Amino acid sequence: MAAVDPVSAEASSVALPGLARALVSAGKLGQKSAEEFYRKAQANRTSFIAELTGSGAVSAFDLAHTMSAAYGAPLLDLDAIDANRLPKNLLDTKICQSYRVVVLSKRNNRLTCATADPSDQQAAEKIKFATQMGVDWVIAEFDKLTKMVEQQATTATQEMESIVGDDFEFDESTMDQSVVDEDDKGATADVDDAPVVKFLHKMLLDAIGARASDLHFEPYEHQYRVRFRVDGELREIASPPVAIKDKLASRIKVISRLDISEKRIPQDGRMKLKVGPDKVIDFRVSTLPTLFGEKIVIRILDPSSAKLGIEALGYEPEEKKRLLDAISRPYGMILVTGPTGSGKTVSLYTCLNLMNKPGVNISTAEDPAEINLPGVNQVNVNEKAGLTFAAALKSFLRQDPDVIMVGEIRDLETADIAIKAAQTGHLVLSTLHTNDAPATLTRMRNMGIAPFNIASSVILITAQRLARRLCANCKQPADIPYEALIEAGYTEEEVDGTWTPYRPVGCSMCNNGYRGRVGIYQVMPINEDMQQLILRDGSSLDIARQAKADGVRSLRQSGLHKVKQGVTSLEEVLACTNE
Repeated sequence: MAAVDPVSAEASSVALPGLARALVSAGKLGQKSAEEFYRKAQANRTSFIAELTGSGAVSAFDLAHTMSAAYGAPLLDLDAIDANRLPKNLLDTKICQSYRVVVLSKRNNRLTCATADPSDQQAAEKIKFATQMGVDWVIAEFDKLTKMVEQQATTATQEMESIVGDDFEFDESTMDQSVVDEDDKGATADVDDAPVVKFLHKMLLDAIGARASDLHFEPYEHQYRVRFRVDGELREIASPPVAIKDKLASRIKVISRLDISEKRIPQDGRMKLKVGPDKVIDFRVSTLPTLFGEKIVIRILDPSSAKLGIEALGYEPEEKKRLLDAISRPYGMILVTGPTGSGKTVSLYTCLNLMNKPGVNISTAEDPAEINLPGVNQVNVNEKAGLTFAAALKSFLRQDPDVIMVGEIRDLETADIAIKAAQTGHLVLSTLHTNDAPATLTRMRNMGIAPFNIASSVILITAQRLARRLCANCKQPADIPYEALIEAGYTEEEVDGTWTPYRPVGCSMCNNGYRGRVGIYQVMPINEDMQQLILRDGSSLDIARQAKADGVRSLRQSGLHKVKQGVTSLEEVLACTNE
């Protein structure tokens, strides 16, 4: 219904807007008066229509009827409309306020919007760009329109403030603004919307307080939700107005040094938050274009997690001894395996922290470096620039290293260089994505690595999972049938009645009966018998049998041991391990 401007006034020294020309043509306003009001609006930095109706030269009622007749657009009395029943979150509140428009309805890929000035092509283009939908205008009286726009804006602000809370104080100095370049300062001003800034700050602090590992900001067609991953489980925390999704994404991008104009491809960045006099938390930011906006996931990277010590990770005494023996050796390869989010990075950094001494040269190649560890030379892989894991490894070998850590072995070239480094006097640590320790050796063979290279370089493989830890305050004994314990993997000798399994209950100090997580480990050293089996090209089943004969617990057995200790529940172990 977007109409072509039907009005053409005589030439003038001032290029009047279409609305002014329509009023002059209809005899509602003189040419000179129109020019005077237009100049005054420019001088006062207000809109022409606000200057006109505010002075009383043309009433809002006359203006609406004149524009309806001139542009052939329907006329609507907003007093007859229930504002609470209008669609919400289809258009950013800031656009509605700037151009004085109200969204009335949506049909297919078109919006019907109320305006007092249908000649404003800039407003139409802005709405099209923001919503990717066409615009059909309906004419409304300017004073009623202004009242409804302000009412809707107040409602959205109140909704944000109800989430943030009146007692929340925002300190801009806690955010790391050093990452903002000079070129980005204009962009910063665009997204410096106080409610959005406060909301983001509160979500980050709440996530840290809740011991969350990740924050998810997820836009949908009619909903915007924020979820935290706490103890490995996603929980919905807030549902702010959909209208803030673009502002929030832009704010996060600016402080993460990302391109705020690029919304078509994923981006990765980092930001920092100061949470105490001497404590700074790093965040890894990942954006992903979805159907209804950019989904943003922020991972919390707490450097103190790498300095907790090996005792805090949950290794059993014999497992800890095997790991410490391996990292004390002068050369060889140590592999840590497990799915994403199983704590591999923390385990690797705990080992690096133990080896991080003045006399040891440590270099790491990661994608990206998640935890900053002083004394360790950390390199971020940049595949676009040609800095791959393999290229970084080749460079490390010319840097006189003692210990090398590779974030992940993804291809044969990286694996080949890492194995050569392990065979020539370097201790190499890395990760692989496999289900358990025996499967890791099979995976390496499938990548094309010769069995004799595996046997001569790999000295230890650790598979791990993270299980939720039972809350010590509310856990209670669980009545689990004998048959269920046997089916889970316990032997008849183990189910002797000398120990008690526990179940989660839930209290004010925990999350549904769990608080924190504990590692479940399968620590498999590669001894001579295992080397012989690898050289004979044994299957993962053969390797698993040999590991069992060597006294290595499977992941399920390690988890069941944690149940016997009362650390976690049987259902949690069954959920995160296979047997």
